[in-house]
Amino acid sequence: MKAVIRKYILTGLLVLMPLFLTGWVLLTLFNWTDHILQLIPRAYRPEELLGFPIPGLGLIFTVALIFVIGGLVANVIGRKLVTTGEKILEKIPFLRWFYFSSKQIIEAVFINSQDSFRRAVLLEYPRKGLYSIGFITGESTGKLEEKIPRSFTVFVPTTPNPTSGYLIVVPEEQIIPLNWTVDQAFRVIISAGVIMPGEEEKIPELKEALEKGISSLEEEDHEGNAS
Repeated sequence: MKAVIRKYILTGLLVLMPLFLTGWVLLTLFNWTDHILQLIPRAYRPEELLGFPIPGLGLIFTVALIFVIGGLVANVIGRKLVTTGEKILEKIPFLRWFYFSSKQIIEAVFINSQDSFRRAVLLEYPRKGLYSIGFITGESTGKLEEKIPRSFTVFVPTTPNPTSGYLIVVPEEQIIPLNWTVDQAFRVIISAGVIMPGEEEKIPELKEALEKGISSLEEEDHEGNAS
């Protein structure tokens, strides 16, 4: 009986946990973007006009607002306005640092650099004889290039949460290229090395092994009750 209860609980968790996490992320996103509607004057807000709130409307409004701003900035007048605004920000110490640092990071990741998070590499870290998987984020320039010629900045993520990690500077000759895609490398990191590139078929095998383990527990329980 105990094995049956464990089996049903584990099976239920396998089904419900992904659904719960997905729903939690969507709900958090909807709630956060719904606050954008506070920018609209109260008399013109959807809940005031319709008499009831519409969940997720803030997300649609946010996407539409980003699209409109992108369209305005893409033309000549919009670019001039952005340039004028940036010249003003250059004269404000703290805001200047925050704005231009953020802009450089976003441009490096999404626009300018073709190598940012697109090359998975292997490097000897955190000590000699141990190796870690990392992602090249850029080539060292300026003062950094003077100190360490021909080097790259590499992001080494942690397991199983790849959103945190370490940024290190590595000479080019110490970087070992990997013929993995970024998705494959992230899959290795998140699974703690259980799933290696070319072994994605292990996912159903792991599920089958779990089911066999549950069945064996059930059999042991039945044998124990019989004895």
